Amino acid sequence: MNVWIAVVATGLGCYALKLGGLVIPQRVLDDARVRRFTDLVPVALLSALIAVQALADGRALEFDGARVAGLGAAVAALLLRAPFLVVLVIAAGVAAGLRLL
Repeated sequence: MNVWIAVVATGLGCYALKLGGLVIPQRVLDDARVRRFTDLVPVALLSALIAVQALADGRALEFDGARVAGLGAAVAALLLRAPFLVVLVIAAGVAAGLRLL
């Protein structure tokens, strides 16, 4: 039952967030501080997601060499301006290859 409470609460929260974006006055959205915040938040959230996926196992931090090497290969592919799908394949290939060894 607790899971359903969390699902409903999350759904209501997402709906409220979307509704909030529609009812906020344009003058608030044009503020320089709000624009800077909306420019930086996605980068911070994606960075946190990548860090958790690369360095966490459950509730503990764990240094897994294969995952970190896959992340490094993905960063290298991104620096070489590879398409996103290629970046994913390279990262997965490196991690899988190291786990196979």
